Amino acid sequence: WQVSFQQGRGAPEQIKIESLTSLSRHPDAGVKYFSGIAVYTTDFDMPAERHAVNLRCVLQLGRICDVAEVKLNGRAVGTAWTPPFNFDVTEYLRPGKNSLEVAVANRWINRLIGDETLPPDAVYSTETSKFTQGRLLELPKWLNDAEAMQKRKRFTFATWHHYEKDSPLVDSGLLGPVQLKFVRVVDISQAGTR
Repeated sequence: WQVSFQQGRGAPEQIKIESLTSLSRHPDAGVKYFSGIAVYTTDFDMPAERHAVNLRCVLQLGRICDVAEVKLNGRAVGTAWTPPFNFDVTEYLRPGKNSLEVAVANRWINRLIGDETLPPDAVYSTETSKFTQGRLLELPKWLNDAEAMQKRKRFTFATWHHYEKDSPLVDSGLLGPVQLKFVRVVDISQAGTR
C-alpha cells in the first residue's frame, strides 16, 4: 500500500507499508500523531472468470478509523462511517489490473496528544474543579499575529486542554483486512413453495 497524507499536518508526503495497521503504531512521529485525511492506494489483478454475469463482488474494508471514501478505477464508489465498511463494487471492477483508493479521515485526538510533546503556547486552568480544569484562560498572543502563527511548532489549538503527552493514542487509518468477496446471485422468485 502507498499512503499519502494531507499536507500541513506534520506527516511526510507519502509512505509505503507492507501490511495494514493503525497509523498510531508507526515509528515516524509525523505518522503516529497524524490527524486528517490519509489516502491508501493499491493495485490488484482481477481474473476474467470472476467477472461472471451471476456473481456480485463486495469490497470489505475491515476496520476503519474513522470515515472512509472509496474509489475504484478512478470512480467514486461511496463513503462509510459505520461498520460494516462494505461496498458492492461489481460495476466498478474490470478484468485485469484494478486500482483501489481509500481516503480515510480520522479524529484530532492523536495530533492533540502529539502536540503535547512540544512546549505550551497557551495558558489553561489548573483548578481542581472538573468544570473548570483545563479551560483556556486567555487567548494566546500568537492568535492575532500572522508572523508568530507561522513560527508555531504545534499543529493544533483547542480552547480546552484534554490530553497530556502520555495520554493513550487511538487507532487511526485503514486497519483492514481488505478483501473482495464474491457472492453468487440466485433468483428465488421461481423456487416455488413447499
